[in-house]
Amino acid sequence: MSIAAQLAEEGEIMNPLLPAWPEIIIGLLCFFIVFGILGKKLLPSIEKVLSERRDAIEGGMERAEAAQAEAQATLEQYRAELAEARHEAARIIEQAREQGAAQLTEMREEGQRQREAIVAAGHAQIEADKKQATAALRQDVGSLATQLASRIVGESLEDHARQSGVVDRFLDELEAKATAAQGAAK
Repeated sequence: MSIAAQLAEEGEIMNPLLPAWPEIIIGLLCFFIVFGILGKKLLPSIEKVLSERRDAIEGGMERAEAAQAEAQATLEQYRAELAEARHEAARIIEQAREQGAAQLTEMREEGQRQREAIVAAGHAQIEADKKQATAALRQDVGSLATQLASRIVGESLEDHARQSGVVDRFLDELEAKATAAQGAAK
């Protein structure tokens, strides 16, 4: 027979919510024994694991914060170096512009000097050629004029000294008239 049936025969009605006193005492005793064993053996290891995990999380957060601070410092350093490099590049560009302008000015001045030297040499060459042509022309004109005058007069005008004097005097008069005409035209 079952326990419930035996109790029913004895006249006791069994309440399923209220266990018998010996069962409650044995249950509580077993509960405290298991609780004590778990508290002594299992709870310290759980506490240790939780502590290690907390330390790892907090340490990881601290390391992450330190790494973030270091990254921020490195970023600021790179920004400062970049700004310095930009400043240096701008300075170098400006210096190159100044040097280029100075070289351009120098080259222009050198070109101007060379041009003036070439023009002066050309004027000197023209003046020398003009004098040479004038001297050659005087000689040729004098010789032709003397020959023409000899034919017209019929006597020889081959006296060189006389011939040079007459030709020079004539050409000087022509030059004086040409100079006076140019002066009046201006």
